Amino acid sequence: MSMSSSGPDSGSDSLLLPVVDEDGAPFWEYAARGELRVQACASPACGELRFPPRPCCPHCGAFASEWRLTSGRGRLWSYVVPHPPLLPAYAEQAPYNAVLVELADAPRIRLAGNVVASPDAPLNSVDPARLRIGAPVRAAFCPAGPDGSVTLVRWLLER
Repeated sequence: MSMSSSGPDSGSDSLLLPVVDEDGAPFWEYAARGELRVQACASPACGELRFPPRPCCPHCGAFASEWRLTSGRGRLWSYVVPHPPLLPAYAEQAPYNAVLVELADAPRIRLAGNVVASPDAPLNSVDPARLRIGAPVRAAFCPAGPDGSVTLVRWLLER
């Protein structure tokens, strides 16, 4: 899943948004419904989960796939707090976090995102001192872009 530069949340028109391609389109459609789903091989002999989405199973080579609902829960697997920001468009929100979340019900799947205080909060809404490897998180969904056409998966710390 690649990214384009057309503003998500904080009013900026230059923040990155995902480019919705054919393989990943169902992921974003489910996210818009508030569901975190992961692509899985539909071969009965395999069934492996995979992310990012792709046309062919990397485990068995089958082309059939399905989208499995996850709990939307996970744990913080890794994070970084950029000082200065990774891209100039993010300067107003620095410092902010960029995280990898390991899904609770699919531990080999890790999703990139941000831990925020609420689904539509700015990227810098959580004090970086609160982040800990292994911290439990849950998915939250935020419409983004100038027309709200893409729903981003963000992460909230579980208490």
